[in-house]
Amino acid sequence: MCVCAADVTDEKGRGLTLAFFARCTMQPGLVIFDCDGVLVDSELLTNRVLQRNLAGFGFDMPVDQIMSLFVGGTMAGVRREVIRRGIELPGDCVVQINEEVAAVLARDVQKVEGIETVLDALDEARIPYAVGSNGPMMKMRASLGQTGLWNRMQGRIYTAHDCAAPKPAPDVYLKAAGLSGIAPANCVVIEDSASGARAAKAAQMRCFGYHADTPREKLAPHCDALFTQMSELPVLLKL
Repeated sequence: MCVCAADVTDEKGRGLTLAFFARCTMQPGLVIFDCDGVLVDSELLTNRVLQRNLAGFGFDMPVDQIMSLFVGGTMAGVRREVIRRGIELPGDCVVQINEEVAAVLARDVQKVEGIETVLDALDEARIPYAVGSNGPMMKMRASLGQTGLWNRMQGRIYTAHDCAAPKPAPDVYLKAAGLSGIAPANCVVIEDSASGARAAKAAQMRCFGYHADTPREKLAPHCDALFTQMSELPVLLKL
């Protein structure tokens, strides 16, 4: 549960203000979901494509190491890091990999188990929700379309590709909040990556970390709560 609800101190033992404590115990005004690994079970599919492509250029790592390095980032960020490590990549590889990822997701991706129940509970409580992702809109259209979530989310799907900077910058989350008319302090972000969780905190939003596949220690320093199953999320959201 939320760390501040446990003993009314932060992780360094400092006393918390009543205002901060209230934020941790109230329903959010807006819930912003990351896409990959939170709404759709896409991380392994995406990173298998990435691993295969990078191996073809001489950057050969097991898929679990690829995921540890790159989950939560952008494909452009992947290219910069691989070049930094001494492997040259063609300028058009980002577009090519993104297109292959979208094709695989459109065919094979599934919803994260229990996410529809969470969305139904938010609808019943009349709490709005949105999507904020580092992925391009093409990729989200493929994955959310395959799982039937595209129509449900349409009009409130935001990509960092339309912002000044990707996560861990807060831009995409601030855009979602601003266009929804909800103050950042009243938003909760659902994330599965440290990069995304850092973006939420930079936006002054609460962050709940979903660590079904992400190591707990990567998320814990940046999140107000951690959970492993979507069935736990309605309780955290006070639904």
